[in-house]
Amino acid sequence: MSGRLSITLRLTLLFAAASTTVLLLLGYLIGGSVERHFAEQDMEVLTGKLKLTQHALEKVGSNDDLGALREQLTNSLIGHQGLAVLVATQQGQVLFATSGAEFPRELSRRVQAGAIRAATWKGKDNQPQRGIFALAQSGIPGAPPAIIAVATDISHHAHFMHAFRATLWSVVLLAACLTGFLGWIAARRGLAPLQAITREAAGITAGRLDSRLPVDTVPVELAELADTLNGMWARLEDSFRRLSNFSSDLAHELRTPVSNLLTQTQVTLSKARTLDEYRDILASNAEELERLSRIIADMLFLAKSDNHLVVPNRETVNLIDEVNGVFEYYGILSEEKSIAMTCAGNGCVSGDRLMLRRAISNLLSNAVRHTPEGGRIAVRVDDAEEGAIKLSIENTGETIPAEHLTRLFDRFYRADSSRQRSSEGAGLGLAITRSILRAHGGEARVSSENGITVFSLEFAPG
Repeated sequence: MSGRLSITLRLTLLFAAASTTVLLLLGYLIGGSVERHFAEQDMEVLTGKLKLTQHALEKVGSNDDLGALREQLTNSLIGHQGLAVLVATQQGQVLFATSGAEFPRELSRRVQAGAIRAATWKGKDNQPQRGIFALAQSGIPGAPPAIIAVATDISHHAHFMHAFRATLWSVVLLAACLTGFLGWIAARRGLAPLQAITREAAGITAGRLDSRLPVDTVPVELAELADTLNGMWARLEDSFRRLSNFSSDLAHELRTPVSNLLTQTQVTLSKARTLDEYRDILASNAEELERLSRIIADMLFLAKSDNHLVVPNRETVNLIDEVNGVFEYYGILSEEKSIAMTCAGNGCVSGDRLMLRRAISNLLSNAVRHTPEGGRIAVRVDDAEEGAIKLSIENTGETIPAEHLTRLFDRFYRADSSRQRSSEGAGLGLAITRSILRAHGGEARVSSENGITVFSLEFAPG
């Protein structure tokens, strides 16, 4: 944990590094521009004096004119502090030199005819110098070209650049610190909504799952995160609510048979009974135990389904044959209520025959139970979209309110009194049906309007 940097610190370092880099680059460019400007100024002065010296040397027609050359050059240098001029033969004989002039010999020897050589060097007292060298022809017939060197002291330039760089580094250091501080403030303020989200998330408990983040008040960049968290909390709230309702319903379903068994056993033990009475009591207890066994078996099946442990065996199943087989089981009950039952269509799916028959039986049992006397139940198998198969079970009766439709497949869910499950079942049939269909890659659906309720089993292609 100690080796990890916070986002605030990372942003602060990034701001500081970015500003330092920009300032250094800007200082380098400005410093280079200033140095080039000084060099251009120096070269302009040096080139002017070089041309003046070349012109004066061209007018020297004999050795007697050298005196006039010295006087002319001396007069031309009046007012030019720090400027030095040297005129010498290639053999090293000095024809003219200003006081204190000092030029590197190795540089002057490299001068070529028709070219001007520029250079910088350290003079006496370690003073920086900038100068140019060139060959010039005198007016003396047959005389070889002379070397002309012009230099100037650039100490003031060096002092300026030294002060400039010192100022630049100071400004860069100050700007880096200031930018880092301002970046820290900006990062803190920018991450404040994220910290608010963190505080809100930390306050979420099982009793506060209804809390939601205000998406409209967070920055655009965090809106998607807020939406995701709100969606997660909504799913958790729904899951907790369902779990709470399920626990309550399960306790209610188990309480009745357990209470019946306990009461009946206590009453039986209160006094001696005849053999027939004991036999009747044991038969009644067996019925309650069978009910408990069914509930436990159904719950185990649903638990396996929730954990994707229900793996159906695959075989070709003719849905119409399975429906007809279930029709025979409910035939007597439908005749008692004068319910007309029809079956049409054709379709085969790949799945577990016993599981699919159980799903169909659950839906037909539900339809027979809630279809009024004289009503009808119609089963149809059709080809759905893209090769899918759809089995629909339609029955007449009261319309189921829309608010109950989405929850009919929940465990132990009770709609209004007209749709409540009888004591024959534990209220898990529709939930098991949906689990079976999902294990086969399909889905169970329901719709109800105008006194017609339709349960559909939709099988995926395959």
